[in-house]
Amino acid sequence: MSRTVKKIICFKIVFIMLIIITGCQLLPKEEEALTPPLVKPVQEKYSTAKAVRGTIQKEVSGNGRFESTSQDEAIYKDKDGRIGKFRVKSGDMVKAGDVLVELLLNGLDIKLKEQELALEIAKYELINANIDQDNVERLRKAKIQLELENLRYNHLKNQYNSRIIRSDIDGQVIFVETMKEGDSIEPYHTLVTVADPKKLRVMLELTSNGNSVVVGTNALVTFNNAEYKGKVVQAPSSAPLTQNKELAERYSKSVYIELSRVPPKAEIGSLSDVKIITQQRDDVIKIPRGGLRSYMGRNYVRVLEEDSKLRELDVEPGITSSTEVEILKGLEEGQIVILQ
Repeated sequence: MSRTVKKIICFKIVFIMLIIITGCQLLPKEEEALTPPLVKPVQEKYSTAKAVRGTIQKEVSGNGRFESTSQDEAIYKDKDGRIGKFRVKSGDMVKAGDVLVELLLNGLDIKLKEQELALEIAKYELINANIDQDNVERLRKAKIQLELENLRYNHLKNQYNSRIIRSDIDGQVIFVETMKEGDSIEPYHTLVTVADPKKLRVMLELTSNGNSVVVGTNALVTFNNAEYKGKVVQAPSSAPLTQNKELAERYSKSVYIELSRVPPKAEIGSLSDVKIITQQRDDVIKIPRGGLRSYMGRNYVRVLEEDSKLRELDVEPGITSSTEVEILKGLEEGQIVILQ
């Protein structure tokens, strides 16, 4: 091979190597891998409360209503009666003797007048028989006739009076039956109720815990931003027996409270706030109700310790109020309880 050819071959080899080296330099440099940032563990936040020492109360509360302790029910006691006209409406003030309801007389007033005349005639006949001393039989018959006419008159008078129903007391009408003229009425049906507005007590209708309220329990009644002390005088457990189903149902879920002093502006139907303390203990360990947990008959709390560790403690609960629960065993004052 000639020297010229060798030079050409060497030149080509060198040229190819330069192209390869230059091409490698033109390629982009590989980026270095970034170091992942350090992630701080998320610290869970808890709603907590301390176990404290104090007084706990279990209470029954609600909206009470003032009602009268003295009421008169206008009851129709006869038979075959029909409504004539109601002379009063709810809220009216009446006096003893005022007419509340008139029933249809159906000619009873005329019959009564006729019998009144017959009674007067019988009296006159007896006077004449007394003058005629010789006629003993006439005198005997006149006495019997007078007695008979008097019985008839009293019977009609009672019928008439039963159809004109009056109030027996001074007071306020709190109930009027919704009936219209001509409606028939059964015997011993209450048509109107009159109550004495000066003799008041408070009635609280219970939704639950009725059995925990007993006669003699102290009560606090708030009316017009003023507090009045009272005592329970009737509870479901002490309610009187009655054949009136409606009244028995009311008694089964109502508490009645007499106040030591009736508010001056209280009226029949006025509303008040009532609180009755059924249980109370002092110097006890207590926590919010949300701190007590129960599962399968087990009562326990979760406490947060100083090193942020959680620990479950079995506890024995006591009195439970609307917001707190007493802890008899298993928890100490100052421990931090996690709320649900």
